[in-house]
Amino acid sequence: MDAEEEELERLVFGDVAGFKSGLKVLDYESEEDGELLDANVRGGNSASKGQDISALLDDQLFFVDAGNDMALTRRDTDGDVEMVSIGSGAQAVPEEADEPPAWEDSDDEKMMISLASHARNRKLRDTEADDFVTGKEYSQRLRRQFERIYPVPKWARPPKADTKRRRLSDSEESESDLEIDIDADSTTSLSAPPLAALLSSSADLTLSKLSQKAHKLRPEVIDIARLVDANVAAPSKSAIQCLSFHPTHPLLLTSGLDSTMRLYHIDGKINPLASSLHIRQSALQTALIHPSGTRIVAAGRRRYFHSWDLESGTVERVTRVYGHEGNLHSMERFNLSPDGKHISFIGSKGTVQILDAVSSQWIATANVEGLVADISWHPSGETLSIANTVGEVYEYSLPTRSFSAVWRDEGGVSTTCISNSPLGARFVAVGSASGVVNIYDRRVSFGGKGPGALGTATDPKPVKTVESLVTSISTLEFSRDGQVLCIASKNKKDALRLVHLPSCTIYKNWPTSATPLGKVTAVKWSGGSGGMVMAVGNEQGKVRLFEVRGS
Repeated sequence: MDAEEEELERLVFGDVAGFKSGLKVLDYESEEDGELLDANVRGGNSASKGQDISALLDDQLFFVDAGNDMALTRRDTDGDVEMVSIGSGAQAVPEEADEPPAWEDSDDEKMMISLASHARNRKLRDTEADDFVTGKEYSQRLRRQFERIYPVPKWARPPKADTKRRRLSDSEESESDLEIDIDADSTTSLSAPPLAALLSSSADLTLSKLSQKAHKLRPEVIDIARLVDANVAAPSKSAIQCLSFHPTHPLLLTSGLDSTMRLYHIDGKINPLASSLHIRQSALQTALIHPSGTRIVAAGRRRYFHSWDLESGTVERVTRVYGHEGNLHSMERFNLSPDGKHISFIGSKGTVQILDAVSSQWIATANVEGLVADISWHPSGETLSIANTVGEVYEYSLPTRSFSAVWRDEGGVSTTCISNSPLGARFVAVGSASGVVNIYDRRVSFGGKGPGALGTATDPKPVKTVESLVTSISTLEFSRDGQVLCIASKNKKDALRLVHLPSCTIYKNWPTSATPLGKVTAVKWSGGSGGMVMAVGNEQGKVRLFEVRGS
């Protein structure tokens, strides 16, 4: 092997002599590199240029490279620069602008995509009439839909991320801002945001603005139009159990098993959330706005109920009915009299407890045979209809503290609900578990006189028997003007029918197979001197709004 080959081998593979000589002396290419190493040697003993490292300890031969000796910066949610020091001499470094995308398709602006023609794209629409969008807008809506389905988890959000919440408009608050969380078992004074300003500022607003004048409906075909969902701004997290309209203001109350009452301002556009109240560990079965419009009464499967004063925001809990606790194990099913003076609770052992709606003091107890299925007040507020589970109906007179009449529902088997029409209590509807609804006209069926004892010839005859539904009737709701009766069952999808009064004919043109009702769990009609608005709550927690128009 000649000298050139040996030199090449030494350069490629090295040799023992060169390796040992390299260990004796540190040969730096520059003075700056040597100082950098000296400053970072663990233990603080710097190895100066030319020092024999055989005298150094093993742990002094290694150091950690921390990068440039400068500070990293980040911006908080308010836009201020915050310095995070890594080494000494930290200083603020301006945040770099977002880099442009690596590639953009020039055809995105030329491409037009239909959102209405494909079922999978319909969820990307902002309005029902929204259809064609550009490719760039389409990609933005896909990103927005993805963020809705998979939001950023709380642990991944910056500490101050909650200071900038999305607003539905400049004047309204998000649901988390408006929702008050209280403990149902707390004995201390409870409170919620007062709505005195809202009630006073919107005193001239009524739901009748959706339809400027009342109409007389035809019995053959009903003209009905769908409006924006009532709770589209803040959906419920459980099935809707109860609905209630404010008597004078465009407010709708919803409640359900998520233990939350929500008040929506029905404006016909976005229906923003006005306020909400969450009661822990109290799945709400019934929540009604008092006829005076000043407070809300709500109860779940508990021995107490809550009264929410809308003007002051005070929440009061009534825990018991003294002397009658044994027959009132739960206050979840109750009804307010139309005059606002009384509140009636369905108890156990065939009892109905009637309290003063203002003082919550016990007034009377109505006892019937069997188990109570449902109750319904007459418009006067002096008579209460009580139906038991075997089809017997008791008319309880509050002034006399006795039953004025008792009659049997014809063919009634497993009665589930009863409802009196709001105008003069002319009509009364009784529903059963078999899906049959009997409609009685007190002017015709009762012959102008109240029925007498059970089994006598005075038992009334229904003027109409509705057999359109085949599952148990859960809802019977008359419109405020008495022209329409809504019949619904929560056991089957889209099981809802409308009956015209006084002709007792069923509307055949609505609902259709395309009407998105779902399993109907609650129905309520709006009042006022104008047109009618019907709210339909379903098992998915949505509240559909429909406006009934005259011909």
